[in-house]
Amino acid sequence: MFSPDIAGHQAIRQRLLDRLQGGRIRGSLLFTGPEGIGKRRVALELAQREICFRRNACGQCEGCRMFAGDDLPFELPNLLRITPEGKAGVIRIDQIREGLDSTNQPRFSRGVIEWASLSPPVGCHRWILVEEAHRLNESSGNILLKTLEEPPPDTHFILVTHRPEALLQTIRSRCERIPFAPLPPREAWAVAQRNGWQEADHDRWSALGEGSLRLLDETAFRRAEAQVEAWIALMGGRPFGEAAGPLLPEKESTLAQGEQLRQPLELLLRLLADLARMRAGEAPALTPWREALAAPAAAPWDLKAPQEAALEALRHLPRNLSPEPLLREVALALGS
Repeated sequence: MFSPDIAGHQAIRQRLLDRLQGGRIRGSLLFTGPEGIGKRRVALELAQREICFRRNACGQCEGCRMFAGDDLPFELPNLLRITPEGKAGVIRIDQIREGLDSTNQPRFSRGVIEWASLSPPVGCHRWILVEEAHRLNESSGNILLKTLEEPPPDTHFILVTHRPEALLQTIRSRCERIPFAPLPPREAWAVAQRNGWQEADHDRWSALGEGSLRLLDETAFRRAEAQVEAWIALMGGRPFGEAAGPLLPEKESTLAQGEQLRQPLELLLRLLADLARMRAGEAPALTPWREALAAPAAAPWDLKAPQEAALEALRHLPRNLSPEPLLREVALALGS
């Protein structure tokens, strides 16, 4: 009864299926957990199973083919997807009210609230998937509140996010939270191998991914790898202008600069935590970089200042501050 293309989360998937079949599933669900662990795919499975000719998300029939590939339509017979739009990467009020994209061209014929009130196809529910739900701005979030509190019969909202703290409290309170844990390392690596990864990359890929699949793309993995090494170089006293290149946002990326800065700042916090572990005689979580971290771990500098600087920078990301001065401020704290 489950899609063969999804790794892990078997207990959650079975519980959702049992509750759906028993008519006990809530109208508004909030899927939370680390980025890239399959929350969105589990949400899609609920809709795919109803369209599947075999009713099990087999992945082979004509119904399942509508869900295949990375370029998934925004509207399917029983599914409506809401995703962040534009360079700023937010879910705007007109997407909820009118269903328009950034070029003002309709991608689906009705606004979310009207679509939710329609009768579902025979034998199906209506599913509304809000991807990266933390990108709802205050206006778009507020317009959803009433519908989230009392969705129409046979209509279900699934909000997916790795940053639930960024959602309005009023939205969180109206949804049943379904927490997802990272994949076991063996399961994550099995998926990586099916996607062409070789054993030589196992240790670094597994350490950086932390049980997620967000680094399946080699370019994303190499960038994260370079960011770790850039921070280590800065810890060693290398000038910012020489070492910080991999930390800065890529101009051609479709992601907002603030979102691009999140990863290097979070990686720095992981490195600082590893330095604290090594000072306490424990093994670092980023084991492949243990040798490179030995010198910073032995140096007599305070880890608290860069940690506070990184956390403060993360809090300021939504304000669209200039990335280079922000990173320089954090890098200066490494030398304090």
